[in-house]
Amino acid sequence: MTIHHLPKGQLLSQVSFLQRFLAQSIKSCTQTHVAQNISREHCIEVLGLSAAECLEAYIRSERGVSADDNLDITQYADTIVDLKNRIGGGFSVEEVSPNAVKVINCCCPFGTSVKESPELCRMTSSVFGAIAARNFGYAKVNLIKRIATNDSNCEIVIYTDQDEASKESGTEYGIKGGKITSSMTGNVIKGESDSLNLWCKAADIGSENNRSVAKNIIAESRAMSAVFRTVELIAPTNTSVVITGETGTGKEIIARLIHATSDRSEMPFIAINCGAIPEQLIESEIVGFERGAFTGANRERRGIFERANKGTVFLDEVNSLPYAAQVKLLRVLQEGEVVRVGGEHSLRVDVRVIAASNQPLRHLVEQNLFRRDLFYRLMVIEVQIPPLRDRLDDIGPLCDLFLQRLAAKHHHVQKILGHGAWKQIYSYGWPGNVRQLENTLESSFLLSESHVIDCLVGSEFTTPVSGNESFRDRQKETRMFSESQFLLEVLLKNGGRVQDAALELGITPRAVYKKISTLGVNLRDIRASLRI
Repeated sequence: MTIHHLPKGQLLSQVSFLQRFLAQSIKSCTQTHVAQNISREHCIEVLGLSAAECLEAYIRSERGVSADDNLDITQYADTIVDLKNRIGGGFSVEEVSPNAVKVINCCCPFGTSVKESPELCRMTSSVFGAIAARNFGYAKVNLIKRIATNDSNCEIVIYTDQDEASKESGTEYGIKGGKITSSMTGNVIKGESDSLNLWCKAADIGSENNRSVAKNIIAESRAMSAVFRTVELIAPTNTSVVITGETGTGKEIIARLIHATSDRSEMPFIAINCGAIPEQLIESEIVGFERGAFTGANRERRGIFERANKGTVFLDEVNSLPYAAQVKLLRVLQEGEVVRVGGEHSLRVDVRVIAASNQPLRHLVEQNLFRRDLFYRLMVIEVQIPPLRDRLDDIGPLCDLFLQRLAAKHHHVQKILGHGAWKQIYSYGWPGNVRQLENTLESSFLLSESHVIDCLVGSEFTTPVSGNESFRDRQKETRMFSESQFLLEVLLKNGGRVQDAALELGITPRAVYKKISTLGVNLRDIRASLRI
């Protein structure tokens, strides 16, 4: 079972590409590589190299070009221009020679905001360079002009002959051990970068019956991949399953996936929230009732086990089930039969039970709040759903999925998240998990006047940073950046002046010097760079 992230035919739309790129650049540069103190430009270079192969393969497929044949220089020029224009650029080929291609661009796909982040141009260099290196064995990319650095247009030359490129500046690309290398990264891009590559994900859920369930599933993270490996193993069986996890993690979606990929998929899936039904009605909801069984019972009603016969019953919040009702449930599970309230005859049922709990059932058993015998009847297999804060790789694809849904739901053009919104998303703990993320995106979607959502809506995202807030607190608030990177930003902003930096940080100059020493920040280099 492979999880579907991207419908075919939407890979290189401007919205889908920018959404994925922004999500991945924020995540990879602030979460994955921050411990190594690597620059954001370096991170984007790695991201571009990991994406290039997939992007090239997509264009080849669209144009009917065999994956086994190297592109000639003209085909290469057409490929990179086609690729960039699909994501919103205004690229055209200005010149093609046997060993070089010159392209120009009149508008940037990132809009005017690119001027605040000129390192985003690194993506263009790495993609152009990687594709050229794969087809010609060598490439050097020279970003002569860039809109991001206030030039009127972009002008890029890609050289494919090392001798011809020797006198030109730029980033070099080659192949070593079957992998693309870059003079900027200094070594071979290993398999780690492949995990960043959302563009390569394929779609093949299995039967058409399961697509409506699977399209709601995001499993980029290792934690969720482990969950799906467990689902694959247990889905074909009839064993009872308990799904545990915090509120909002998507326990019912996993339950539906287990049902959808089982032999019972064509039969009913009946869900009941044990915490939402009054205690006096729980029994009749489970086993049903006969007409006249009590006041108001003017007709017979089948319980959830009868209605789900040959299928699956999902008991959500089973930890909320009253103790007395637990006895009834245990009897159904042990005997495989139900007796309706007010009835005399037992009815055989064949039902698979999947339960969910947002509290550890073992602890409830120890506190005599949950029957031990029922616990062992249900807890044959436990599937633990990780909280969203432990599955960061899923956040980007989840946001993309939710924004697509919101555009369709509200009959609106699709919106994307800006850099500021992504920073908020990755720096927040999401105690309400996926459900909270979805609700936050909907309110932000509706209240954003632009097609770019610059910041999230909600009091938890609008707390201003106090001017006298300590360095430690502020660094924690922006934990996506390492301490050294943050200090470097402040020093650069203040012209390398320690006194001014200390004032902004709310600490003493002595403390700043101590940070400089501890973190290995070279103050002399900072000041020298400002004089260039």
